[in-house]
Amino acid sequence: MSDDAADAVSAAMEAEFRLLDPAVRSSPDLLAELLHPDYEEYGTSGLLWTRASIMAALYAQDAPPPRPITTSRMKGVQLAPGIVHLTFDTESGPHRAHRSSIWRLTDGTWLLYFHQGTRFDRPAEG
Repeated sequence: MSDDAADAVSAAMEAEFRLLDPAVRSSPDLLAELLHPDYEEYGTSGLLWTRASIMAALYAQDAPPPRPITTSRMKGVQLAPGIVHLTFDTESGPHRAHRSSIWRLTDGTWLLYFHQGTRFDRPAEG
């Protein structure tokens, strides 16, 4: 991997770790700084979320506070200049998920463009 690609992957990983921080997930302003205007997500529930719908759900009056999330097996690859794909696993309480994120460099800032989470019950192979 070239130095530029390694730097891009590192920057996307740093942004992903910020996004997973409960303090960021508790702040509409901080979260908005990390989501691309065209953001979409296929959640572990199977629902399709947009930037507006995920923010509305996270900040609804009856929404539970964000729980700590543990990550493992994170790796990334630069798909093209300014586009990074990350894969990793998360665990939050009893929930485990395989995750895939596409980060896009937009006006000098890494923004989450697409995310998918798939629940799993047993440790991943390989």
